[in-house]
Amino acid sequence: MIVDELSPTAKALMALELIQDNPGISGERLGQRLGVTDRAARRYVGILREAGIPIESTPGRYGGYRVGRGFRLPPLMFSTAEALGLMMAALEGHHRASDPEDPAGSALNKIIRVLPKPVAEPAESMRRIVTPRQAAEGTYPNPETTAALVQACTAARRLRIGYTRGDRDPITMDVDPWAVSVRQGLWYLLCWSHTKDAQRVLRVDRVTTTELLDDTFDPPEDLNPVTAIEDHFAQGWRYRIEVVIDAPLAEIVLARKLGRLEPIDETHTRLIGSTDEPDWYAYRLALLEATFSVIEPPELREALHTLGQRLLKASEG
Repeated sequence: MIVDELSPTAKALMALELIQDNPGISGERLGQRLGVTDRAARRYVGILREAGIPIESTPGRYGGYRVGRGFRLPPLMFSTAEALGLMMAALEGHHRASDPEDPAGSALNKIIRVLPKPVAEPAESMRRIVTPRQAAEGTYPNPETTAALVQACTAARRLRIGYTRGDRDPITMDVDPWAVSVRQGLWYLLCWSHTKDAQRVLRVDRVTTTELLDDTFDPPEDLNPVTAIEDHFAQGWRYRIEVVIDAPLAEIVLARKLGRLEPIDETHTRLIGSTDEPDWYAYRLALLEATFSVIEPPELREALHTLGQRLLKASEG
């Protein structure tokens, strides 16, 4: 942004932001930050005062400008879904957005600060609970559903949720929601399922309904959501996966997203994982640059065969 091309009103608003972020800023410093003279900086302060914004000044060598007590900008008119959608997009697209020292995190702080309380509280809860990871392509969940899950995590309250499972019948589950996390562009709920009596990692975009129950719970001590979700993908799903990859462990990158890797020798690595969707797993394996052999299950071999036939047909024109 070129400051010289901005209108006086825009420069005055920049001056207001600088004064808010740097209480006691001197006229000289304000002018330097705006790229104008001290006299011009005083003129922009005058514009703010004419607009009814109480800019106080202290004369002298150590004097400066600050916003008067009690002044607040009008709240931004975001709905809950809009505010949480913005929060989700920031956390998904910028993995340091939860850090208040990062520019993106600082911007989110400013937005949360001026939001009405009923909107600001779930947004801030999401910021604390969500474990952000740099995102890739994925299915974007409903912000209001995500907010309900995050708030239940924060309050340690049990939930009854409706959940879809691909082409299988939807189910209802009672869960203790532990954490919400982003992995490879997909949002997941790490929880304990009382319906299945087991730890589960659920796709947030597949949660159709949420009902807050009266029961509370204590989450596991020293819970690391990212590690727990990574470990979970190596077990607990319908089909157990075992694949031998013709490459050393250090050279495999994409396979780290599919399960647990174990070195076999200097040139081979074993991939242990699990999945409910062999077709999806076959597509991911096909992205590997190394050759590999499927030990189990037969459903994965069949999915790879179908994928290979489709690719061969496409190559024949």
